[in-house]
Amino acid sequence: MEYGMIVLDLDGTLTNRNKEVTRRNYQALMEAQKRGKIVVLASGRPTPGVLPLAEYLKLEQYGGYILSFNGGVIMDCASKEVVFQKWLPKEINQTVISLAERERVDLLTYQDDFLITNHPDSPYVQLEARVSHLNVHKPEDLAAFVDFPVPKFLMAEEGGYLALVEGRVKAALGGNFSIYRSDPFFLEILPKGIDKAKCLEYLLNRISMKREQVIACGDGYNDRSMIQFAGLGVAMENAVLPLRKDADYITASNEEDGVALVVEKFLL
Repeated sequence: MEYGMIVLDLDGTLTNRNKEVTRRNYQALMEAQKRGKIVVLASGRPTPGVLPLAEYLKLEQYGGYILSFNGGVIMDCASKEVVFQKWLPKEINQTVISLAERERVDLLTYQDDFLITNHPDSPYVQLEARVSHLNVHKPEDLAAFVDFPVPKFLMAEEGGYLALVEGRVKAALGGNFSIYRSDPFFLEILPKGIDKAKCLEYLLNRISMKREQVIACGDGYNDRSMIQFAGLGVAMENAVLPLRKDADYITASNEEDGVALVVEKFLL
């Protein structure tokens, strides 16, 4: 079956260490879109953090999509319409905030163009703010301030410690939420059933495309579901080991135009 869509994680996949799209990656994706292929950017970033790359790749012109918040939101770039959205119920907020305090980890969430956090000087918070193009806000009372539904929470800390925290958070919250690490230092807490594969499945049903027509490329733990789901699951050379084992194909690293090599081999 001919491939008609490529779904791309951003950090560590489409972009290099400088968070830039290389010239070869750009040229390959532009040529694919000119030939009618659909480009989808699938990221844990909030939508404002994905939009600059979507605009750079002209997804509005060619009918591409953004899957942001690890699948919590789908945006049709052509119409700027949010065609799917699922956020956490606000009733869970106090529980998550209390867990973060007990575990002594940084906590982040989102409101409009702001990153809401208990620790604005944290290097992990600063990284997320920079990559996502958001301003940082520290409320005087985080628990009182976050009284609205949010797309997700991020717990942040050094990877070895966060691996221990992950098990305790899963035990505390039960099976009612999707909980996984997107990076060694980020633990994501999302609505149950929200991941990149579920979001992608919704999009494919909407546009009447089969998963066998989809190529998905990624490097991190949060990419595993879409790599397993897609017709062709591609791991970057720099991907975490579980993802490499799941993949149908391994391409070059994000520093070596790995996405362009996939596009040129399978789409052009």
